Amino acid sequence: MAAPTSTPRTAPTGTPMNGADILVEALIRHGVDTVFAYPGGASMPIHQSLTKVTDRLRTILPRHEQGGGFMAHGYSRTTGKASVCVSTSGPGATNFVTCLADAKMDSIPMIAITGQVSTKVLGNDAFQETPMVEICRGITKHHYLLTRVEDITRVMKEAFHIATTGRPGPIIIDVCKDVQQDTTIPNWDVAMDLPGYRPMRKARRAELEPVIAAIRASKKPFIYAGGGITHAGAAAELKEFAELTGIPVGLTVHGLGNFPAEHYLCLQMLGMHGTVYSNYAVNEADLLLALGVRFDDRVTGKLAEFAKHGKIVHVDIDKSEIHKNKFAHVPVHGDVRFALAELNALLREEKNADLVGGGRYGDWWRQIDAWRESDPLKFQDPGKNIIPQFAIRRLWEILRDRKQLDDTIITTGVGQHQMWAAQFFPFNKPRKWITSGGLGTMGFGLPSALGAKVAFPDNLVIDIDGDGSFLMNVQELATAHAEKIPAKVLLLNNQHLGMVMQWEDRFFGSNRAHTYLGAGEDKDPYPDFVKIAAGFGVEAKSIVARDDLDAALIEMIESKGPYLLNVHVPHQEHVLPMIPGGMSVKDIIKA
Repeated sequence: MAAPTSTPRTAPTGTPMNGADILVEALIRHGVDTVFAYPGGASMPIHQSLTKVTDRLRTILPRHEQGGGFMAHGYSRTTGKASVCVSTSGPGATNFVTCLADAKMDSIPMIAITGQVSTKVLGNDAFQETPMVEICRGITKHHYLLTRVEDITRVMKEAFHIATTGRPGPIIIDVCKDVQQDTTIPNWDVAMDLPGYRPMRKARRAELEPVIAAIRASKKPFIYAGGGITHAGAAAELKEFAELTGIPVGLTVHGLGNFPAEHYLCLQMLGMHGTVYSNYAVNEADLLLALGVRFDDRVTGKLAEFAKHGKIVHVDIDKSEIHKNKFAHVPVHGDVRFALAELNALLREEKNADLVGGGRYGDWWRQIDAWRESDPLKFQDPGKNIIPQFAIRRLWEILRDRKQLDDTIITTGVGQHQMWAAQFFPFNKPRKWITSGGLGTMGFGLPSALGAKVAFPDNLVIDIDGDGSFLMNVQELATAHAEKIPAKVLLLNNQHLGMVMQWEDRFFGSNRAHTYLGAGEDKDPYPDFVKIAAGFGVEAKSIVARDDLDAALIEMIESKGPYLLNVHVPHQEHVLPMIPGGMSVKDIIKA
């Protein structure tokens, strides 16, 4: 438990302020313009302070703390900045746990500020007391329990620094109520106290020369790029590196958009529901260039079989990831943007001219193109009905034709719709695709869309969601209406927990074990999402027929306020291709 006790390093000057005012002022001084905050007894002083700065700091009231936490995700994932969410103690604070675990898994810079009972009763099981630092120790990058008003400025400075440097991650700051009410003269110039924290490292040229040598020795190289490219802002360097060398690029679910999906070198997503050709290429590659990735099981399947035919180069800012799941023959600990920039500089040196242009890999590309031709991403003609893949593809095509793709941000819930969106809505720019990857949290789509729309009010923001996932935070339609946040929801409603149902079909003889979400096979689709949306003051429409889809999508896109388009789709569709969990490319299911 981090309980700051040190005194300021320099003598403070100025006017005494209470702790809540100091905390809020610190947020503003760290560039925060929006907080997602739900009040309660232990956080009331903070909310009172927030009312004093409405001209400098917007406070958005979610309808559930988890909704506020995921709004913060949407804000951070689109901007790269640290976002802030606030709750009271006890159940309010524990409602942030899932959001923090999600942020830890996906490396999101988020600061959760939770009220805590007063120091006099701390540890006595007081009303609405929970030991948040202990609860969140394993799911945050760092954590604080604030028991002294004098420590607020230092802790806030450290929190923003830790959250946004190195491998980003979430911070929890648990603030005792009396600390919010106590007064002191704040020291805004206080020094941070972080001995041993050295988050940024740049690889030396001697560490990068072996990468060049590995490329020279390779005949079938493959780039495996992930969310680390996003966090490092290295998309341009990745594109330059791939184009210089002519090496194919496969992307993780969080890597999508970091390399243009429509580029010839792009083999799209790899892994469990990645393209056949991307997975075949990884399996056959004699060199795997792993850039900003963690060898997640959704990508690797059976670890012993993954990329076993070649040498592995692993570049990552987090040293603990190197060798964690797969041994790296060439480990490079450091910032991936800097490493790629240095590799690009090395490639431009005259001695490495033979590596530039991609001409070395003619046979390799002929094989890849043959795989692309024989096993493209595809779906059946839906006929008069609408299937999810078709709806997503039509949305992409309409936005493309309207020249709105570059500015559109897509969020998702978790499930089949998430994977279909990853497959059939190509992304050419980073931070336009916002999804819960490592934790796979249902209910993520709507609140994250609201957070993204707050961050980018002029951009079209659409949550592609499923009925099961959407229901988990449906109350945030109220936030969309009350706060005038005009995000859109494309709801692909199949009345089932689709991904679990798919596994039932594939591995459990189609025995339905509580995956049907309706109210009986002989009744109308349930619930009535149009009526629910109307109750929240949100415009909505339901459609069933394919002939109605285009007009409904355009109506959704052009709507002025928040909008819900409820599209009834059949539940029989499966996300394919599919590599079953714990298996390898040889077990891939194509149909």
